Amino acid sequence: MSEESFESLVTEVLDELPDEMVDGLDNVVFLVEDEHPDEDLLGLYEGVAITDRGQYGFGELPDRIMVYRLPHLDASETLEELRADVRTTLVHEIAHFFGIDDEQLHELGWA
Repeated sequence: MSEESFESLVTEVLDELPDEMVDGLDNVVFLVEDEHPDEDLLGLYEGVAITDRGQYGFGELPDRIMVYRLPHLDASETLEELRADVRTTLVHEIAHFFGIDDEQLHELGWA
């Protein structure tokens, strides 16, 4: 799948997420890259979770949610699987933005 097609898929999946999951995403950008330079990851949240923010205001650089294309393509055999995996990655990384850690994600069945 081309970079453009994968970016479109990520955008479609993001648009399909429930409003209550995405409404509080302030100052966050979603980016697609081929792969993480050092680790085998599907996605990564880079920023300060809203639960850990103190004085956060005007002029802050946006937090970033990365979605890595090549690991997703390697892990998925069908388009339906790929969409489901991208959705899981987005939910996982958005949860980190809201201060939900990996242990809580497992307890909730999101990881």
